[in-house]
Amino acid sequence: MTPTGDVVAQLRAAGCVFAEDEARLLTEAAAETGADLTDLLAQRVSGTPLEYLLGWTEFHGLRVAVAPGVFVPRQRTAFLVDEAAELARALRTENPIVVDMCCGSGALGLALATTLGSEGRRISLAAADIEPAAVECARRNITPIGAAVYQGDLFDPLPRELHGRIEILLANTPYVPSEMIAQMPPEARDHEPRTALDGGPDGLDVFRRVVGAARTWLAPGGHLLVESSEAQAPHAITVLTEHGLTGRIAESDELYATVVIGTKRAAR
Repeated sequence: MTPTGDVVAQLRAAGCVFAEDEARLLTEAAAETGADLTDLLAQRVSGTPLEYLLGWTEFHGLRVAVAPGVFVPRQRTAFLVDEAAELARALRTENPIVVDMCCGSGALGLALATTLGSEGRRISLAAADIEPAAVECARRNITPIGAAVYQGDLFDPLPRELHGRIEILLANTPYVPSEMIAQMPPEARDHEPRTALDGGPDGLDVFRRVVGAARTWLAPGGHLLVESSEAQAPHAITVLTEHGLTGRIAESDELYATVVIGTKRAAR
């Protein structure tokens, strides 16, 4: 179904940069689900994220379910998945244990499992988030591939059997400094959970908590991957070093992405 010029015009007037694409997606969603296009358009014009109205977002070539109150995965975070895939390929374990922490929709774990699965590699995936809406959404996305999703604060809800055995720890922790939340786009600031955005005074509060426990939860030779800003990355490396992990910074100019990687020393 082709969107009308009126739909495009209203979206453009509301400041939607990709008005034509959004009009097409909303029109298709209305046709597929039976939703009222006028209502969808009104919600979008009022600032509701497009992904919430569609019920999905595209991430790393996949259609990932999202829902109101759930952090929408950013396209730049695909770089973190690619870095994790490279590290997973180098592991000697046939079925490495992977945890997607602060998982939101579970997009990172899903993308990593799918990427490696296309190469005939398997992972044992678990995920956790403190937000009930995120846990419900992640279960929709990754329980079909055999993953378990737990609700709770960071490592608290994980089964003790994973302690000291995690080989790849994906932790897309919130890293926006508290005072910068007000300057975020309204779509994120007003609709996504603050727990998924606010990283404390310098943006590294949750990161520090993750690193503080990661050393004992990681397997020897295991890796922690966390997205950060370019400015935060050197400070994050210092935190990793203080907790006995070897740190390095990976950057993608194409995606404007920075990933901090901490590695636990392998057993001798």
